[in-house]
Amino acid sequence: MRFSLSLLLLIAAQPAIAQAPVAVPAAAPNTPHERVLPLQGGRNFRDLGGYRAADGRMVKWGLLFRSGSMHRLTQADYRALEARGIRIVCDFRDTKERAGEPVAWPTPGAPRVLSDDYDLDRRFLPPGDPKSWTGEQARAALAASYPRMLVQFNGQYRRMFAELLAGHAPLAFNCTAGKDRTGLAAALLLTALGVPRATVIEDYLLTNRTLDVGSLSQGPASPANPLASMAPDAARMLGRADRSYIDAAFTVIDAHPGGAQGYLREELGLSHTDIVRLRHLYLS
Repeated sequence: MRFSLSLLLLIAAQPAIAQAPVAVPAAAPNTPHERVLPLQGGRNFRDLGGYRAADGRMVKWGLLFRSGSMHRLTQADYRALEARGIRIVCDFRDTKERAGEPVAWPTPGAPRVLSDDYDLDRRFLPPGDPKSWTGEQARAALAASYPRMLVQFNGQYRRMFAELLAGHAPLAFNCTAGKDRTGLAAALLLTALGVPRATVIEDYLLTNRTLDVGSLSQGPASPANPLASMAPDAARMLGRADRSYIDAAFTVIDAHPGGAQGYLREELGLSHTDIVRLRHLYLS
């Protein structure tokens, strides 16, 4: 088939079809780069910036935050977070946890909070009286729960990535302790950004230095404070970040066809183009 020169020129002049550009999010100016934010009522509230990716780039400071429950934030804390420009909060806590420890963001300036009404699956816990559980029982039970959490929170993790792909940052994500559901989210996010596995695990284990586990079991037992009903050794193991927990999740991820990249693509819907965009937005 032959085409006239005028037709070829017309075809060449048509604009290429491309994805709509997404503005690169900007962190709040004049805010210090701090791994743990100095909040009066913060719980394990950390900036994921500064981690080096395998390609030599670095996760941008001031855009990606992980945290535990924010119910004890003070008015000064809220002002500090507003100054950092946090636009989205992905709250992974279940319905009862959020009702027991509500967060009252002041308006105007409040971020958009995304959460789901659900009951956390606690069937992984050992049988019998929690006061009789041993530390080893608790450790084994929580390690076994991590692969299940990958499934239960898949939808919420997908939503978090969708917000990030849309450039809706600074963004924070949290659960109650900022360790399990949040730890998995951070591990998936850092992996998608190309941060080496050893660094991802270091970030996960940092909780053991930034979270006061004892504070998690203070007060009466409740859905937001289940550790208060447990034996001290069991509560300690459930409250800490143990290498076996995150390893259990990565065992599932690595076993997926294509490894971690295959998992991100098939289970979280992140295409190659999505990965490139995430790295463009959140690495420098």
